[in-house]
Amino acid sequence: MSEPSPDFYALEDLLSPEEVGIRDRVRAFCAREVTPYVNDWWERAEFPVDLVPRFAELGIAGGTVRGYGSPGMSAVAAGLVAAELARADGSIGTFNGVHSFLAMQSIALLGDEEQRERWLPAMARMELIGAFGLTEPQHGSDAVALETSARRDGDHYVLDGRKKWIGNGSIADLVIIWARGEDGAVGGYVVEKGTPGFSATVMTGKTALRAVWQAELTLDGVRVPVENRLANCRSFKDVSQVLDRTRYTVAWRALGLATASYELALAHALHREQFGQPIAGYQLVQEKLARMLADITTMQLMCWRLSTLADAGRMTPAMASLAKRHCAARARAVVADARDVLGGDGILLEHHVARHHADIEAIYTFEGTDSVQALIVGREITGLSAISGRRPAG
Repeated sequence: MSEPSPDFYALEDLLSPEEVGIRDRVRAFCAREVTPYVNDWWERAEFPVDLVPRFAELGIAGGTVRGYGSPGMSAVAAGLVAAELARADGSIGTFNGVHSFLAMQSIALLGDEEQRERWLPAMARMELIGAFGLTEPQHGSDAVALETSARRDGDHYVLDGRKKWIGNGSIADLVIIWARGEDGAVGGYVVEKGTPGFSATVMTGKTALRAVWQAELTLDGVRVPVENRLANCRSFKDVSQVLDRTRYTVAWRALGLATASYELALAHALHREQFGQPIAGYQLVQEKLARMLADITTMQLMCWRLSTLADAGRMTPAMASLAKRHCAARARAVVADARDVLGGDGILLEHHVARHHADIEAIYTFEGTDSVQALIVGREITGLSAISGRRPAG
């Protein structure tokens, strides 16, 4: 008997042939190049640098960016890509999310034409890898309070400060550093690999997303040419615009981890026998599987609808926050149930669920914690900011 699809409500009927084709291409790549090897990478906390040229051949770098060698895919297709990568491994999904969405989208949205032409084609070919340097040791959820500074000195800006949790930071050819200028405004500065005064240290001791490297960055008098300041970034609101445009893909990534965990739990339950029959035949196990499938189905429909709204230019920041919050929380529950269904096998890497169980904790937190997303949604539905206690301007 073939195992049933997690697409219980036939969501695929709502996808275009192009979107299905992209999804299937990424799925096949992951089955061939990622899943057989990822547990070893994860256990050794090693990013598979040699995978990057083969990854580039997929032609997906840049996601929804149009032109400059990027595919210009729909938001739905970009979401499906995010889900498929995460379904294979959260670390590889994070690598692509940082490069294709945070870094490339920053340049596409906030750079001028010369900057887009200078950097995006090579990033689309993955000859240049990007990173996004926003979070600081003392500023995560309150990133708007960042302390990294930029001062003008002739035809350069001089950057000083520290960053933390910067995905791809140690391998990137281009790191977009968000810093506060002398006028107090936040700007984006593209720091190129090898620039004196810039150093990146890989963070160790992580218990999630171990197969992708996050780094602590130090900027000590880093001189950046004036032409490397993103031309259309004038305030932190512009940074938020990038985050709003990329946050919906995090909801899809949560869905990917949940889907993989459900599939693994179902396969295990159908084949694992206890007390003379497959454990899938017991009521308690079936209740868990039904609950997991219900969560996955709501996540699928929410992600698809949000992405169609994004394609129509109707997605709001609060919509993206609601999806990220809901999907990350429900994925966390699904993965926990999957680990439980696998019993002792659930803590062994060879069965994959243990890795997803660890990785969902990072997805639950990054690009806005559960609490912060709730406050964004709460501000939208009440008109009151629970952070400041004031009505938002406008």
